[in-house]
Amino acid sequence: MLTLRWFGLALLIPALLLLAAAAPFLTTVAVAYAAVLLMLTWLDRYSAGKADQFRVERLHDQKLSLAVPNPVRLEIESRAVRVHQLTIRDEPPVGFVITDSLIHNTENGLSAPRTEGEGLGVRVNSATQEFSINPRESLTIIYHVRPLQRGDFQFGNINLRWVGPLKLYTRQAVIPASRAVKVYPNIYEIRRYELLVRRDQLAEMGLHNVRLRSEGTAFESLRDYTPDDPYRFINWKATARRGKPISTDYEPERNQRVVIMLDVGRMMRSAIRVDDPGGESWNMAKVDFVINSTLLLSYVASRKGDQVGLLVFADQVKQFVPPEPGNAHFQKLLEAMYALGSEPVEADYARAVSFLRARQKKRALVVMFTDLSGARASENLLAHMPRLAPSHLPLLVTIRDPVLDQEAQQIPQESESVYRRAVAEQLIDERRLVLDNLRRRGVLTLDVDAAHLSIDVVNRYLQLKNRQLI
Repeated sequence: MLTLRWFGLALLIPALLLLAAAAPFLTTVAVAYAAVLLMLTWLDRYSAGKADQFRVERLHDQKLSLAVPNPVRLEIESRAVRVHQLTIRDEPPVGFVITDSLIHNTENGLSAPRTEGEGLGVRVNSATQEFSINPRESLTIIYHVRPLQRGDFQFGNINLRWVGPLKLYTRQAVIPASRAVKVYPNIYEIRRYELLVRRDQLAEMGLHNVRLRSEGTAFESLRDYTPDDPYRFINWKATARRGKPISTDYEPERNQRVVIMLDVGRMMRSAIRVDDPGGESWNMAKVDFVINSTLLLSYVASRKGDQVGLLVFADQVKQFVPPEPGNAHFQKLLEAMYALGSEPVEADYARAVSFLRARQKKRALVVMFTDLSGARASENLLAHMPRLAPSHLPLLVTIRDPVLDQEAQQIPQESESVYRRAVAEQLIDERRLVLDNLRRRGVLTLDVDAAHLSIDVVNRYLQLKNRQLI
C-alpha cells in the first residue's frame, strides 16, 4: 500500500508534464523522475521485509470474568535488522469494552511511556497501537477488555502494518489468531478472596468474618482458660489431666445447606448503570450482577464446608442442582451459571417455592435473588416466600436501583423534577412496605445497591452462620 509521502512525491510528475508545454525538456525529466520513484518504491517495499520477521502471539485467560477488566497480552518479537514502525490491531470480541493498554519492554520490564520513535507506548483505550520496535527487541502490549455479557465469544485475527525505510510503501499482514473464549461470572473476585484469606486480610475486601471465641457448636480446639470464658465451656476432663483450667473452643457447624434461588424472569433483564471509581460507566443487566454474587456466595459457602445448591426459575423451574459439598460441585455450579440468561416472562414464585419444598426436605438457608418491580410480582412474593419458613431460613435479596435514590434526593427545580421525585419516593415506599411485610412473616431481607451486592450477601451469610441460625 502506497503512503501519503509517495502520493506527495508523485504529484510532481503531472506538475512537470504541465510545465513541459513551455519547456519540452521537462517531459524527459518527468519520465526519469517517475522511473526513479517507481524504482525507489520497489526497493522500499522489498526493504520493508515480510511478515515472518515478526513473531506475534496473543495470551489471555481461557475463562474471562464478567464486568471486570481482563488482561490481554500481545507478545511481539522483532527478528529484523533495523528499527520498524509498527501498527498492530487486535480483534477482540464484539461488545467487549476496551479499558486501557500499555506497551512495555519484555526483556527489561520497563513500562514507562517512551517518546515517539522509541517504542514504549502510552495508555490508550484501544486495541490498536502504533510503536517502534528495535532490532531483536521483544515488546508486550497489555490491554484490558471488560465483557458485559456471559457466554461464548471469539477473538479474531491480529493485523500488522509497517512501512519501509523510505516510508514510501506500507506492508500489512494478517496473523491467524482466531480463538474461542468463554465469559464466566466474576472469577477474579474468587481469586481475590482466596488471596486475602491466605493473608488474613479479608477486611480489605469488605468481608467481616470475625467471630467470638467459643461461638458455634462444633469442636475446634482446646486452650488455656481465661477469666472471660463462660464456665460452661470449661473442659473438665482436660482440666483434670493437665492440672489447670482448660476451655473448649467451638466453631460454627459445617456441612450445612445453602440453596440459592435465582430468578431469571423478565424483571431481571433490566439494566443498571455502573459508575466505576476510575471514571468509566457501563450498563449491565440485574441478572448478571446476581450471578456474580451467586458465584462468590457459592465459593465462600463451599470453602466453609457447607453444601450449596442452585435453583434457577422463571415461569418454570429451569434448572435444579441439589446441595452438595466440595470443589468439584462448585465447578459444576460455575458451568451451570456461565451461559445462564434471562427470559421475557414473569417469574412464578409459587411454582419455584413448591418445587423447592418438595425436593429439599432438610433445613437450609434459602437465598432468593429477585426484583420487586411491579405490584403483581410483589403480591406473589408476599404470598409464597413465607411458605419456606420455618422449615427453612429464607433470605430475600433484591438490587436497589441507585437512580431511584438519586431522584428521591434531588431538589426539584421545575414541575417535571417534582413529578420524578414524587414517583421515585412512591416506588421506594412501596418497596419498603413489601420488605417490612416479608420480615414480619419470617423472611429475612437484604436490599442493596449493585456495587455492594456480592460483599453484602456474603457478609449476611457469614453472620447467619456464626449466629447458628441455619
